[in-house]
Amino acid sequence: MGNTSSVKDQVSNDEWRTRVDLAACYRAIAMFGWDDLVFTHVSARVPGPDAHFLINAYGLMFEEITASSLVKVDLAGNKILDTEYNINPAGFVIHSAVHEVRHDAACVLHTHTKAGIAVSAQAEGLLPISQTSLFPYSNLTYHDYEGVALNNDEKPRLVADLGTSNAMILRNHGLLTTGATIADAFLMMYLLETACQVQVMAQSAGGELLQVPAPIVAGIQAQAQQVTKGLGGSLIWPGLLRKLERRDPSFRD
Repeated sequence: MGNTSSVKDQVSNDEWRTRVDLAACYRAIAMFGWDDLVFTHVSARVPGPDAHFLINAYGLMFEEITASSLVKVDLAGNKILDTEYNINPAGFVIHSAVHEVRHDAACVLHTHTKAGIAVSAQAEGLLPISQTSLFPYSNLTYHDYEGVALNNDEKPRLVADLGTSNAMILRNHGLLTTGATIADAFLMMYLLETACQVQVMAQSAGGELLQVPAPIVAGIQAQAQQVTKGLGGSLIWPGLLRKLERRDPSFRD
């Protein structure tokens, strides 16, 4: 699964910390059941002046990802650090597109969950019908489906649709979130995924859905700052790491 000491010796302390957090994010996705065999990705920008980022080795299950197995690439998809692993070209197109333009997005997280895909196939998309839904809803964009993301020509349309948002629904495809940190991108995905699950459950029960009034939706971002004490994802990240360590600390390898 990669030689820990070898990789750790070849990278900066900041990169290693990013690798550990990103591996933890993959393990958390597996723990919550958001993974899709070896498909979908989380990428993280490598700290420093170079436009390099880390992404999962294609073929490893998310529960197998470790800090040393992550693949470091540039924006052209070239491997920067020698490794036996390759990357998924479709994942590279989506993630490199965002990293190339959104310099504030240190992390890009993409999933193919059942609830996320179900909502992505609905014409109205995400509805403001739960408190949880309001946080992503107030910062949400959409991108129309163009087939499996293998075409570089799609990149400008994808990033134009994303804009400055940190949450996007890929129509007929799945969910995508970004964040200034890995923790922020994870928390946004947790909220977006939960909102999709609640929506599908509420719709399956039948009856009219009650939507939250627009004035409340408009003020939700300020309330989010209060709820997290201005810490964003860093409020929940240490506890999540402790939970993962109790289950299996090998993500740090």
